[in-house]
Amino acid sequence: MIDRLGFDNEKYLEMQSEHIRSRINQFGGKLYLEFGGKLFDDHHASRVLPGFHPDSKIRMLSQLKEQVEIVVAVSAMDLEKSKVRGDIGITYGADTLRLIDVFRGFGFQVDSVVLTRFSGQTAAELFQEQLESLGLKVYRHYSIEGYPYDIPRIVSDEGYGRNEFVETTRPLVVVTAPGPGSGKMAVCMSQLYHEHKRGVQAGYAKYETFPIWNLPLRHPVNLAYEAATADLNDVNMIDPFHLEAYGVTTVNYNRDVEIFPVLKTIFERIAGVSPYQSPTDMGVNMAGYCIIDDEVVSQASKEEILRRYYTEECRHRRGRTDGGAVYKIELLMKQLGLTPQSRSVVSPALAVEERTGEPAAAMEMPDGKILTGKTSSLLGSSSALLLNALKYLGSIDDEIQLISPSVIEPVQNLKVNVLGNKNPLLHIDELLVALSICAVTDPNAKQAVRQLQKLRGCEAHSTVILSESDEDSFRRLGVRLTCEPKYQTSKLYHG
Repeated sequence: MIDRLGFDNEKYLEMQSEHIRSRINQFGGKLYLEFGGKLFDDHHASRVLPGFHPDSKIRMLSQLKEQVEIVVAVSAMDLEKSKVRGDIGITYGADTLRLIDVFRGFGFQVDSVVLTRFSGQTAAELFQEQLESLGLKVYRHYSIEGYPYDIPRIVSDEGYGRNEFVETTRPLVVVTAPGPGSGKMAVCMSQLYHEHKRGVQAGYAKYETFPIWNLPLRHPVNLAYEAATADLNDVNMIDPFHLEAYGVTTVNYNRDVEIFPVLKTIFERIAGVSPYQSPTDMGVNMAGYCIIDDEVVSQASKEEILRRYYTEECRHRRGRTDGGAVYKIELLMKQLGLTPQSRSVVSPALAVEERTGEPAAAMEMPDGKILTGKTSSLLGSSSALLLNALKYLGSIDDEIQLISPSVIEPVQNLKVNVLGNKNPLLHIDELLVALSICAVTDPNAKQAVRQLQKLRGCEAHSTVILSESDEDSFRRLGVRLTCEPKYQTSKLYHG
């Protein structure tokens, strides 16, 4: 477990906000800023850049709050397909509402939603009615035939000109979305077209944390980004346009490099000249200047790649992918000399499983000690591991029972004989409820509950795929869990 800082978050907040102010001024006071990645819960960045706070981006924007308004873009096609955010398990429509609530909770002006690639989808029309009933303004942007290469059509009244113009009042318009492929860049370009027709000078910039443009191409931080987007076919590459224009080597990713000639031409057709000579020019990311310990961020990034490997292995085992992402991450691991066993908690968990013949789990404590948990008649290995960790963190003797079998057994009876569950073993959330009840009268249980916050950032590994309930509990506790890509049983259905 990495407990040293590798990133100066306060320096980042200061540099980033100042750089965005400068970019606004460059365009005469109106900037459309495409925000890639997660705006207020960027946990990937916090894992690979220890010291980066998950809410750093929203905190940075808070320094510009009086200048900012936020526009949320959501694809009508994603609404029609009921597309779900894999990390939090809700649809893009529901996440649009969640994002608006969060942004408003931070004090930002959020009045507008853009339905991109709209072509009469019933789900999008219903969502528009819902949004308008909530007092939000909704705009429709349409698919453009020949996009993105038929530039004469795109930059015309039949292209961007068909899109409804989003009325904005602030100098900095942040365009964000529930997930990738939502059409953020197209919204920005369409707005530039309409602003120019209205005689308003406006500009565009892009804020992506990764890849970090001023780190080497094969730096572990940038390779961790490739691992995180392996299912999207994103590949880091040297920005050839920046190298040609300035003689400086910088890193970007394939989609921005591939689309840049098109964007440059669109800029030229809209405003007569392109403000940018390369994809790197378009970016405003200052994260690379705020790394204070390269060794720390490199090790954190290697750990992230290993976690991504196991995550993709399990997604493939569950039938959610074709396995291509696993192969790509394996190649990244080879470049860094990593194997699956490079993850410190893997071998201890496998050793317990081999010894007992039952599923096992392991967790690394903040001081580096690795604890294990095994399956018993009362508890699954992950629940047993959690209790062992709480005892260790609370300096509670290992022989002490935090939850009496007389408490666990009635819960098991309820699960099996009343609720009809096949598995009598307590899930983590059930275990924590029982522990909290015991804490009312038992000082040791109370001491154990107090240790839960200390689990945040701990690494854990299970020798079998856990239930979605247990995975969610570990996620809520901040434990960085991986699993072997196999189920505990040979059944075909694993609910």
